[in-house]
Amino acid sequence: VQLQESGPGLVKPSQALSLTCTVSGGSITTSDYYWTWIRQPPGKGLEWMGAIAYDGSTYYSPSLVSHTAISRDTSKNQFSLQLTSVTPEDTAVYYCTRMDLERRFDYWGQGTQVTVSS
Repeated sequence: VQLQESGPGLVKPSQALSLTCTVSGGSITTSDYYWTWIRQPPGKGLEWMGAIAYDGSTYYSPSLVSHTAISRDTSKNQFSLQLTSVTPEDTAVYYCTRMDLERRFDYWGQGTQVTVSS
């Protein structure tokens, strides 16, 4: 399974950010897998943002739920992250990953740097 993030590298404050993860070698509708977004701000640890399950159910970090949305396009085998009203604190490397029922993150994208700056 391979995952590849895509999206803008630079976003202005208060704008929306949209990232897409393209999955190959496996279907995002395969049972018992969760397709997640994780980010790492500079100098900080990994932060789990949310996930979309094989059945389309979504789950979000309580700290981010108010301005985060995760969706999918099964015809393209992609899932996406939308962040509204970004601030410089949203500057991070964003990763898409696959998580199994035992909460193991077994496949990762290479990560994409997003900088929020005017």
